[in-house]
Amino acid sequence: MSEVKRFRITGEIKKGKTKVPFSVEFNAMKKEHALQRLYSEMGSRHRARRFEIKITKIQSAREEEPAQAKG
Repeated sequence: MSEVKRFRITGEIKKGKTKVPFSVEFNAMKKEHALQRLYSEMGSRHRARRFEIKITKIQSAREEEPAQAKG
């Protein structure tokens, strides 16, 4: 069985003349599955079509990253 990984995707949505940057994380088996989920979520939430979404970076996010200190 494959292991589920966490992917961080950064990019921007172009709506008209405005560009809105984003950075989201998804759990997925493969990078392609994370991209598919991103397109689905952004289309649902922001009514963005695939050609309006520009991906700048996809990286595997580590689960062991240090958590932020709570006050």
